[in-house]
Amino acid sequence: MNLSHRNRSSNSSSQTAISADECSFLDTASTLAEIGAGFYLRGWVLGTGGNFSSVLSSDPLRLAITPTGSHKGELNPTDILEIDEAGEVLRGSSRPSFEYMLHLAIIRARGAGAVLHTHSIWATILSGRGVPQRGLTIEGYEMLKGLEGVSDHRHREWIPILPNSQDMVRLGATVETMLDENPDVHGFLLERHGLYTWGPTLSIARRHVEIIEFLLEVVGRTAG
Repeated sequence: MNLSHRNRSSNSSSQTAISADECSFLDTASTLAEIGAGFYLRGWVLGTGGNFSSVLSSDPLRLAITPTGSHKGELNPTDILEIDEAGEVLRGSSRPSFEYMLHLAIIRARGAGAVLHTHSIWATILSGRGVPQRGLTIEGYEMLKGLEGVSDHRHREWIPILPNSQDMVRLGATVETMLDENPDVHGFLLERHGLYTWGPTLSIARRHVEIIEFLLEVVGRTAG
């Protein structure tokens, strides 16, 4: 093989790799936009509430994440950003919410592949009611079996409630500590704010939102 042919082959391989990377990002961005539209219709991310992320690469860490101040029911794939572990925007023209630090804390503590944050009415109400106990216990519901690793409706799920804060560095550290102390939880609530949950994949994280939001509504509607 002559040198010019090798160079052409090398350039072709490089272009293929870049195209594959671009394709992966666009697929993830489309899924995040689809999730936003679905969650909006269910009343889980009204206004500018909520934020979503999905890991594109673990080494180096790269996230696809929703932009700050965006209406999640009106997201386009082109709105989605790519950031690094310092929160620097590598792709996109906006910036992420400072809550990206909580996404990173969850990814570090759980090895999560995706993190989803919703602002539903029931999560907001119950995260205020359950403050004295610093959490909610949910057990005995068949839907609990939709959580990863749960196979029995008698499972007892603890959902911690953390004080809300605008100091994301401190709140991120609080989240990591709580997750270290509670290795079996599938999500947590920020007080009078909303739900954070995650999963090894974006699909499982979405399922966890659906399961936990269902359970929160059941508990809220049946509470004495």
